[in-house]
Amino acid sequence: LMERKTHAKINRKEVILAKMRRSCSCTPQKLKNFVMDFFPVLRWLPKYRCKEYIWGDVMSGLVIGIILVPQAIAYSLLAGLKPIYSLYTSFFANIIYFLMGTSRHVSVGIFSLISLMVGQVVDRELLLAGFDLNDDVPPALGDGSLQNDSLSNTTAFNLTIAGINAKCGKECYAIGIATALTFMAGVYQVLMGIFRLGFVSMYLSESVLDGFATGASLTILTAQVKYLIGIKIPRSQGHGMLVITWINIFRNIPQANLCDVITSAICIVVLVTAKELGDRYKHKLKFPLPTELVVIVVATLVSHYGKLNEVYASSVSGAIPTGFIPPKVPEFSLMLRVAVDALPLAIVSFVFTVSLSEMFAKKYAYTIQANQEMFAVGFCNIIPSFFHSFATSAALAKTLVKTSTGCQTQISGVISAMVVLLVLLFLAPLFYSLQKCVLACIIIVSLRGALRKFRDVPARYYVNKVDTLVWVVTMSSSALVSTEVGLLVGIVFSMLCIIVRTQRPRTALLGQIQDTSFYEDDLEYENLSTVPKVKIFRFEAPLYYANRNYFLKSLYRLTNLDPNLEAARRKKYEKKEKQHLKKGNHRTANGLGIGETTLQLVPKQIDFQALVVDCSSISFLDTTGVNTLKEVLKDYKNLNISVLLACCNPSVIDSLKRGGYFGRDFGCMQEMLFYSIHNAVLFAKDHK
Repeated sequence: LMERKTHAKINRKEVILAKMRRSCSCTPQKLKNFVMDFFPVLRWLPKYRCKEYIWGDVMSGLVIGIILVPQAIAYSLLAGLKPIYSLYTSFFANIIYFLMGTSRHVSVGIFSLISLMVGQVVDRELLLAGFDLNDDVPPALGDGSLQNDSLSNTTAFNLTIAGINAKCGKECYAIGIATALTFMAGVYQVLMGIFRLGFVSMYLSESVLDGFATGASLTILTAQVKYLIGIKIPRSQGHGMLVITWINIFRNIPQANLCDVITSAICIVVLVTAKELGDRYKHKLKFPLPTELVVIVVATLVSHYGKLNEVYASSVSGAIPTGFIPPKVPEFSLMLRVAVDALPLAIVSFVFTVSLSEMFAKKYAYTIQANQEMFAVGFCNIIPSFFHSFATSAALAKTLVKTSTGCQTQISGVISAMVVLLVLLFLAPLFYSLQKCVLACIIIVSLRGALRKFRDVPARYYVNKVDTLVWVVTMSSSALVSTEVGLLVGIVFSMLCIIVRTQRPRTALLGQIQDTSFYEDDLEYENLSTVPKVKIFRFEAPLYYANRNYFLKSLYRLTNLDPNLEAARRKKYEKKEKQHLKKGNHRTANGLGIGETTLQLVPKQIDFQALVVDCSSISFLDTTGVNTLKEVLKDYKNLNISVLLACCNPSVIDSLKRGGYFGRDFGCMQEMLFYSIHNAVLFAKDHK
């Protein structure tokens, strides 16, 4: 016999008070630890091995900085903002994560998926404010000042800034929406860190994230096609944007700009070829080829000296100013408008950052603090929002490049920020003549990894059909409806799949493996022997209110006996028999004799006298589950069939005790509960 340990009762009130006293106390050492935890750079920077790490950090920082510049300019198309704001975002995110992040390798900055989500909110609010979303108007000449942007759009919007009623043009209003959205997303992330809500990320399974990323990639691809072929179509908004955009594209194909089409074809061929060669010979290359930068430089020179904008009306990036705009507090009234949109943005940004951080921490054998990562990403959004930046996240592609080029610490992030700063201060105006179709090519080629997920569908289906269905549903809803709705649908659908799998789990009757004390599913394995007069039933899920009926139906179906129907049938015939005997008629209503009636009372012979329930897969019982087992015990007992439970875990045993399954004094417990199926079977044989 096994005896349970007696656990000392814990005074929860005292525990909570002790934790509160520890958390509310303030000592110099505790204050120092708090600062060191909040700024992890203070822990690792003094221990920095300069001779060992500096070369790898500088090289990876330079490479990422070179990649960041063209990507930042390109992703501004997704966000519906000017390229200068993307450069601001890349600069500030790297500096802040260097101070607050716990991962040594992730590259935090502008990310296509986050840019798309920001751009969708910006476009919606611009439409509601009465602005025209057509961004293909000729760029205004001049000093490129960001303050005088009302020339690019005739609509103006009144904003109250610092108590002054000021007119704000399209670009001003767009960045105002983006910064308000970014600020709210950062606030949500910090609050999630304070209340330790990082567990929310557990509900975003790998299938949901992959499907969401693939669906969003299709949306990004669709949004860039108009730049590829140089047509002017309205930017679609709302649900079904992908379908509407493709309809507009096919309707306007005759208006395609031949110059943009040729440029796009050349750029895509060059970029894809370079990427494929880089992937094939990456073990021979010390660092990736800066193909995007080379393409941008060559394309800008060709566009400038060939006057592609003036001669062929090819759409170009326009003036990109240098320097920094004075910081400004995000508008509170705009925060209220985008508060709901900021929540999925905050969750997606955090989940991608933490999952990448954990992946590379495991690969390089160190640990990260998920809660501190929440704070780091949150402040990577809050602080830059005052400097005209938008939401950020860790990006897989840049992180892989970072590690492959020798990155050791986040010093590489500072180097990348310095490269972006160089462009911000001196080189930005040189990109005036860069064609938008070139930027669209860079974005589309960067989606190769996400779009390749379609090739993995057969393998995914072979591994797990339910996960494949979750991926397809999430991907389809993200692409065909909207990214936010797609994420929500994916989470809800994956949870429903789990619920359905517990509502209708596998059930089986077990047979004995010959000459052993082990039992397995009779339908799955050959050469199993049945145990005479004993049925062994397995239920592979927790038993709770949602699957109670399925448990009973499966039990009755597999044992070929419904005790309630059998009891009702017996009572019915016994009642009829008594009525006929009282009348003195020795023949029953069926025209049968008394002996024949006895046979009719039990139409089929019950072929077992004991039912063993294998509880090894039942992880918990709720009140309904306990009552269900009590009902089974009572119903089968009325038919002189004993019910024995085997392989119950301590949690299930405690639930049964509290529910009164074993009686008041637990006296019959040793005859009802067994630690193995074989013990229960031997007991049933010995007590016929």
